[in-house]
Amino acid sequence: MTGALRDRSFTEAEIEAMETEELLLAYKQTGCQELKWPLVLRYVGLVKGIALQVRGVYSSFAQVDDIINEGVLALVGAVDKFDPEKGIKFETFVSKRIRGAIIDLARRQDWVPRSVRRRAREIDQASSDLFTELGRYPTDTEIAERLGISTGQYQEDLANSALCNVLSLDTLFEDRDQGGAEVPDDSSAGRPEDQILRKELLDTLTEAIGSLRENEQTVISLYYQKNLSMKEIAQVMEVSEPRISQLHSRAIQKLKLYMKQYMSSGQ
Repeated sequence: MTGALRDRSFTEAEIEAMETEELLLAYKQTGCQELKWPLVLRYVGLVKGIALQVRGVYSSFAQVDDIINEGVLALVGAVDKFDPEKGIKFETFVSKRIRGAIIDLARRQDWVPRSVRRRAREIDQASSDLFTELGRYPTDTEIAERLGISTGQYQEDLANSALCNVLSLDTLFEDRDQGGAEVPDDSSAGRPEDQILRKELLDTLTEAIGSLRENEQTVISLYYQKNLSMKEIAQVMEVSEPRISQLHSRAIQKLKLYMKQYMSSGQ
């Protein structure tokens, strides 16, 4: 990078005329602070969308303004840490950073009662044990019996544990590498072995999602692909928000079991 390029100034009109991708590339090439903040502002809408999406999962979570502030800080850091050479789309990279920062906020502030976290762990353990024993995902009744509670109580506990399961599907891969290795983007050429591993991983995830019930697949699609909040999904599917939380938590449990099985088989 030449000194002339780094020291170059940009007018407000030039910045406004740039496409977002062009602005991002110009900032990464020059490090010009005049470009950084206009770039950050263009993605504040993404922060707000994720904040509202996560806020809708659990009614006692933080104020939306607090969540947005945390997300903006993550956005600022992501702009500097993003490496275009890795072939990962910036929106994918920054969305994961923002979501992770918001979940960290929930953990730091202890918004989830300990009893809810404990019950979520117990549900996960019971589901995993029964999955191993039965060779299939257990029913609500089977899980409730293993926990020694009624089916109604289990479904209520499942809905209450929604925040514990709000992490994006990317986190299902973190057990493989504590550093949270990135799945290469479609636009990345990568090494041949990386392409093979990525296809195998995505095929397995597709198979796991395909094994979900239709209503569970719908919730996963609307939440992770369409970025709708739990309230919005409830309106689309014409059921209650607690029911959507139940479906979301159950779907994530199933996906975790399938993906953990895949990860362990590759080690």
